[in-house]
Amino acid sequence: MELEATFPKITTHVLQEMKLKQEKIAMLTAYDFSMARILDQAGIDIILVGDSASNVMAGHKTTLPITLNDMIYHASSVMRAVKRALVVVDLPFGTYQGDSKEALHSAIRIMKEAGANAVKLEGGEEIHESVERILTAGIPVMGHLGLTPQSIHKFGTYVVRATEEDEARKLVHDAHILEEAGCFALILEKIPAKLAGEVTQKVKIPIIGIGAGNQVDGQVLVLHDMLGITQEFSPRFLRRYHNLSEEIKGSVKSYIGDVKSVDFPNEREQY
Repeated sequence: MELEATFPKITTHVLQEMKLKQEKIAMLTAYDFSMARILDQAGIDIILVGDSASNVMAGHKTTLPITLNDMIYHASSVMRAVKRALVVVDLPFGTYQGDSKEALHSAIRIMKEAGANAVKLEGGEEIHESVERILTAGIPVMGHLGLTPQSIHKFGTYVVRATEEDEARKLVHDAHILEEAGCFALILEKIPAKLAGEVTQKVKIPIIGIGAGNQVDGQVLVLHDMLGITQEFSPRFLRRYHNLSEEIKGSVKSYIGDVKSVDFPNEREQY
């Protein structure tokens, strides 16, 4: 039986029902057709076309260099593969901060050109106007608080956020602002588990954590990290479910050996 016949198409409404039923939400990143199809067929609830593509796909040290055109390319590839999952696309750095009109234009391009289901923005009160303007066009918005990678040069480090009382209070305040603005869900990244649990209880929309403990409504990881394709990134919150880096290397070495020894192709593998 096809998976989509067993499980409903995931929408923002379905996510809200999952929170009410206390059913955990599973979310992973994807940036291309082949991986997105595998994730969708496996039953993932949300696929994030993250600006982390800047790191794992393009080799940049931060998420800042990736462009709106790049994100539309990756999102379009993912959308061609997905039948069930909700697909959320990051608005990249410089496409929404400080200019709500540009934010709306950027979000519309992603929705029209890629066919995405929703967009994600980093920040709280400071992006409130951009969130509201995007929502006026009927585009669903996911928020992102805590460690916000697009602000790396402001913070200067990737350490845990909101450990001090003032920053924790601001995070709770920002969560309420984003909820009231109309965001359908929030990501909380790399903050104390207790604080993430408090936010999850205080707001009615789903909270997805990454490095935010298990008291939230769901979890998200970068696909390349959890599969062990990337090896350089090893934060405490990351669980590696595979070691594909070594498996792929082993397969390539076997292929090289077979080619050089003329073992491949054999008689059965030629015409």
